[in-house]
Amino acid sequence: MTIDSVRGAPDTPELAEPELVQLLTPEGERVEHPDYPLDLSAEEVRDLYRDLVNVRRLDLESVALTRQGELGLWASLLGQEAAQIGSGRALSENDMVFPTYREHGVAWCRGVDQLKLLSMFRGVTHGGWDPAEHNFHLYTVVIGSQTLHATGYAMGVQRDGVLGTPSAAATIAYFGDGATSQGDVNESFVFASVFNAPIVFFCQNNQWAISEPLERQSRIPLYRRAQGYGFPGIRVDGNDVFACLAVTRKALENARTGQGPTLIEAFTYRMGAHTTTDDPTRYRLKAEEEAWKLKDPIERVKAYLVRNEFADAAFFQKIEDEAKQTARELREGCLSMPDPKPLSAFEHVYAEPHPLMTEEQEQFAAYLASFEEEAR
Repeated sequence: MTIDSVRGAPDTPELAEPELVQLLTPEGERVEHPDYPLDLSAEEVRDLYRDLVNVRRLDLESVALTRQGELGLWASLLGQEAAQIGSGRALSENDMVFPTYREHGVAWCRGVDQLKLLSMFRGVTHGGWDPAEHNFHLYTVVIGSQTLHATGYAMGVQRDGVLGTPSAAATIAYFGDGATSQGDVNESFVFASVFNAPIVFFCQNNQWAISEPLERQSRIPLYRRAQGYGFPGIRVDGNDVFACLAVTRKALENARTGQGPTLIEAFTYRMGAHTTTDDPTRYRLKAEEEAWKLKDPIERVKAYLVRNEFADAAFFQKIEDEAKQTARELREGCLSMPDPKPLSAFEHVYAEPHPLMTEEQEQFAAYLASFEEEAR
């Protein structure tokens, strides 16, 4: 028996072409969708463009800081800005976000200080922000586990009895295409479905789970998995900020009014490496990246603004200057972060003193003291 025969599987049954909800074409042309109307003023579109440009510039600066040894790691969102800004701007104040480790754009929308994101990747904090302050939970590095946390939180909201009221809230859980193969994600689908929990599952399908392509994750479009669990699934153009905003806004509203969960598959592409420790040239073709560059989320909004005479050259230059200044402030803030005291690693591990932790702390303190003795 060959390896290929072991890997083989029955032919996938014939399926209808997946519907892709799109409101803004790659050329910047506005299109309508009967189920997802969206009315944006020129100012609102300019604000979305500002978000996209600033978030990309902050991301690029963070990659540069990593290459220069100032961060231990960085997970770039390059190419996924529209999915994050569109869905992030659809959130209400009461909604709670459960991110992975790549949702820098959503953090921007929730008002989280970008330096607090960097503090974790620089290794000077364990998390960096108060989740309750921004309704934005700490980054989750364990793949898929945040979907269970989000589902449990949503079930708590449901039991508070606020659904359908002005104080209603929903949760949104972000994850990638690779996470859909994790048990945690599928278990959260079961709980969310049978309890009709007010949650939106937002899958950023960027085509690659590190070096594994999408076809190794699923033999059907990911959004169709929701049908098997008994709730709606939608595929949206993940490079279209308008569509991501409209689709997420409707899904969240459905959740807040007691209509249960929705799975959104934002069909996009990870233009860079999985993280700064990854080399995508080892497993994918340059031609694939070049094809996706033509669908760039920022360029299509810029084309829309120009096409409709909603912005001029002075506006675009102003945004570029603002993004550069924001990046400078990010760099300066990162370089000025004080290093934590070595023994602080033992703080807040347990709520109460723990014998093993105390023993290890004493051993590490003695180890550090030995260097001081040697120096004397």
